[in-house]
Amino acid sequence: MTPLLPEAARILNLGLTKTNAFIASGELRSIKIGSARRVPADALHEFVQRLDQAQNGKRSRTRGCAA
Repeated sequence: MTPLLPEAARILNLGLTKTNAFIASGELRSIKIGSARRVPADALHEFVQRLDQAQNGKRSRTRGCAA
């Protein structure tokens, strides 16, 4: 699954401006297909995992991201 940018923002519970800022800074990986900007599902998972590790320290995870 490769959601469009608005769907990725909804999944992350963020606005489009903040989601675009994360993409522009390189913190959230995205791809372009034609004129559409998409965020691969694994990029969403990696992004959330990095935030979790930064905020809560490294720990073993047994559950995956809901993305």
